Amino acid sequence: MVQLIVGKKGKGKTKHLLDKVNSEVQNVSGNIVYLDKSTKHMYELNNKIRLIDVSSYMISNSDEFVGFICGIISQDHDLQQMYFDSFLKIACAEEIDIDPIINKLEAVSQKFGVDFILSISRDEAELPASYKEKIIVSL
Repeated sequence: MVQLIVGKKGKGKTKHLLDKVNSEVQNVSGNIVYLDKSTKHMYELNNKIRLIDVSSYMISNSDEFVGFICGIISQDHDLQQMYFDSFLKIACAEEIDIDPIINKLEAVSQKFGVDFILSISRDEAELPASYKEKIIVSL
């Protein structure tokens, strides 16, 4: 399952994402990974959550990003949830249509049973109507 937290830059999406991941850590039996563009939020995350600073891995396009995600999943068979802060930036998708990436993540989610929660710096009105059911928070 892919879920979205959407809103313009500076609206508080990261706070919602951090609150959600920290509350979910009590409810899941598997592992949780939090991907971000830096380690800035390291001390705001529960210590059971693995933080990955994506900027350290030289990802230059969205296909490489999806491959990176699959690599993480292949190394952790207990992985249950992945949280992506600043999704457009870490996925190198700021200037492109995100439909293909979301569709690939949906397919990966169904195949491997990993839920993805994405923070996207776009207004709900800027997203296709097909995303409405995926949006859990709109700011």
